[in-house]
Amino acid sequence: SPLLFLLLLDGAGQNAENMFWYLGSRADHTKVAVLAPNSREQTWDAIQGGFGPDVEFLNRALARVFDTVSIDPARLAIGGFSDGASYGISLGLINGDLFKRVIGFSPGFVVYRTPYGQPTVFISHGTGDRILPINSCGLTVAMELKRGGYQTKFREFDGGHEIPESIAREGLSWIAASNPT
Repeated sequence: SPLLFLLLLDGAGQNAENMFWYLGSRADHTKVAVLAPNSREQTWDAIQGGFGPDVEFLNRALARVFDTVSIDPARLAIGGFSDGASYGISLGLINGDLFKRVIGFSPGFVVYRTPYGQPTVFISHGTGDRILPINSCGLTVAMELKRGGYQTKFREFDGGHEIPESIAREGLSWIAASNPT
């Protein structure tokens, strides 16, 4: 049967291996197929001013996945951690007709462009995050999205700039749920 799919983007200075380390075996338990490509440079291009080579690269990577793996087109998600969360949320809102679910682990901000569709959003953030403080980052993003009419679940946790195991599990279970709230 077609798989649930998550395009998961790494934080600045990180790589795909970091993302799979955060997820551990939880993606297997929730039956979510995960693609975690590396950004072309130190971080995602929109973080530094505009969408460009990274979007082209992600489009090619997605095309390859769709050609080789049976993915349920109605159950696509995009997200990430830190800068990858900011980029994932931004792309998810722009491509909300493609990505029905958007997940941000400790996002900093959103790069707003013309939105399409109405994806549902899950955001988590640590109360002790010293790199991207919760009040000016994740909480602000969640409130902006709710004000913009997006169904948004905000999950704060006791911790820093990280994805604790319980939060990774909750996020993946949220993606796997048929009607996430």
